[in-house]
Amino acid sequence: MHGSPLLLAVSALFVATLVTSNIIAVKIATVGPLTVPAAIVIFPLAYLFGDVLTEVWGYATARAVIWSGFAANIVAVLFIAAAIGLPAGGGYADQAAYARILGQSPRLVVASLVAYLMGEFLNSFVLARLKLLTGGRFLWTRTIGSTLVGQGVDSFLFITLAFTGVLPWSLMLVIIRDLWAVKVAYEVIATPLTYAIVTFLKRVEGIDTFDRGTDFSPIPGSALRSLVRSVAR
Repeated sequence: MHGSPLLLAVSALFVATLVTSNIIAVKIATVGPLTVPAAIVIFPLAYLFGDVLTEVWGYATARAVIWSGFAANIVAVLFIAAAIGLPAGGGYADQAAYARILGQSPRLVVASLVAYLMGEFLNSFVLARLKLLTGGRFLWTRTIGSTLVGQGVDSFLFITLAFTGVLPWSLMLVIIRDLWAVKVAYEVIATPLTYAIVTFLKRVEGIDTFDRGTDFSPIPGSALRSLVRSVAR
C-alpha cells in the first residue's frame, strides 16, 4: 500500500464517512417521497472515495483501506458500548436517551458490517474489472456500474439483515428500492466531482493503476497463508 499524503487523506475521508454513517443510520427518515436511513446524507461519499481509491491506486490498496474501515467500525462500536456502560454521574439525566440513540443492537451492527464488506468489495472489484475491459476509458461507466452492483447488494443486505421480522417486507422493499435509487443518483450527480478528483490525483501522484494479474480475493493469498501458518504453530 502506497504511503503518499494524498492517499492517506482519501483513506481518512473514506473511514470518517463510513464510521459517521453507521452511527447515524439508526434513524429512518423521509426525504421527499423517499423513505431511507438518515445515513443517506453521507454514506454515498464512502463509495465515491472507494471509487477514487480503486481507480487511482488499484484494488489492492482499496482492499487494505476497506479492511481499515471495517476495523474502525468495530473500534467505534466497542468504545460507544463502553461509554454507554459507564454509570451516569452527577445530575446527568439523559442516560436513557444517550443509550437509545448511540447504542446499536448486535443485529444492527452485524447487518451493517456484513453489508459494508460485501458492498465495498463488489464495488471495487467491478470498477477494477471494468477499467481493464474499457482500457481506462469511460470512467463514468465504471463509477456508476460499480455503484449499481455494490450499493444494490449493500442496501439489500443491510435492510434485510437488520429489519426482517421488525418491519414488513413491503416496507423493507420500498426502503431498499429508495435507498438504492438515491445512492445511484448521488453517484451520477457526483460524476463531475469524481472526474475532477481522479484527474487531479493521477496527475499529482503520477499513477494510474490497472489491476492486471491482481489477486481479487477480499483476503489476499499471502495473508491467508500467514494466518494458516500462525494457527498451525
